Amino acid sequence: MKHTIQAYNGVDIPQLGFGLYKIKQGESFEKTVEEAIRAGYRHFDTAKIYGNEVALGRVIQKSDISREDFFITSKAWTTDLGYHATKKTFERTCQRLNVTYLDMYLIHFAGAHYEDAWRAMEELYDEGRIKVIGVANFEIKHLEHLKKHARILPMVNQIETHPEFQQRELHEYMVKNQILHEAWGPLGQGSKELLEHPKLLAIANKHRKSVAQVILRWHLERGIIAIPKSSNPERIKENSELFDFEFNAEEMEHIRRLDTGKRYSVSPTGLMVHPIYIKLMKLFSRP
Repeated sequence: MKHTIQAYNGVDIPQLGFGLYKIKQGESFEKTVEEAIRAGYRHFDTAKIYGNEVALGRVIQKSDISREDFFITSKAWTTDLGYHATKKTFERTCQRLNVTYLDMYLIHFAGAHYEDAWRAMEELYDEGRIKVIGVANFEIKHLEHLKKHARILPMVNQIETHPEFQQRELHEYMVKNQILHEAWGPLGQGSKELLEHPKLLAIANKHRKSVAQVILRWHLERGIIAIPKSSNPERIKENSELFDFEFNAEEMEHIRRLDTGKRYSVSPTGLMVHPIYIKLMKLFSRP
C-alpha cells in the first residue's frame, strides 16, 4: 500500500488509491472511508460534483493520522473552468475538505475555457497550494491543444481504463510526454462479463486471487495509478492485497488481447451533448 509512482516533478503518488464516485455523504460514507483507511489506503479521489468533499475532510480529521500522510485529489467541474472561476472553486474545495492545500487537482473534462483554468492551476501550483496538477478525460487532441497554451504540462491524466478498454494509443502518448496514466473505472465498473471472463479466471486461479485483484495488479504493472471503489469491507480489503504476486509476460499478453475498445461510460466527446451531462451542467452552474 506504500508503493508509489513519481510524477515528473518528483512528487510521489500512491499507485493504489480509493475512488469516491457515487458514494454519497452520510453514515455509510464515513464507515466506507474509515474502513479504507484501516485497510491502508491513503490516496482518496473525490470531485466537486461527487458531493462528498465535506464528509471526506471530516473522516480524515477524525482519523488521527497526519494530513501529510494522505494524498487527496479533487477536480474542477466544467462550469468552474476559467481563470477566476477555477481559483474560486479551488478555494471552496479546500474549505469543504478543511485543508490548506491539495495533493492533486484535476480539470474534470475539457470544457470551455480549460486553457484559462489551467493558467490558474499553474499559479496555484507555483504557490504550493497544489502538489500535482493534471486533467481527467482528456484525449490526445485536448492534450496537444493544452501544450500550446501551457507553461507547465499536465502531470496526470485520469481516464476510463480497464482490460476491455486499455487506451493503448493514449497510454503510449502519455508515456512519451511524461504524463502519468490514472485509471478510473479500473474494474470496468463492476461488469459481470469482465469479472467472469474465462482468461481472467484462469489467471486468478493460478495466483489464488480474485479476478478483481488480477485486473488491479495488471494496472499497476502497466505503470498506471488505479482508484477502485467499493462500499463492501471485504472487497475494500481484498482490493488492497495486490503486492504479493506478479505476472509473467505470457499472462500480460493474455490480458492485452482482451482489449475490445468497449467503454462502460460515454466518451469524453460524446458526453458534452449527453442529456445527463447537460442536466449536471445546469445543476452545478447554480451558485
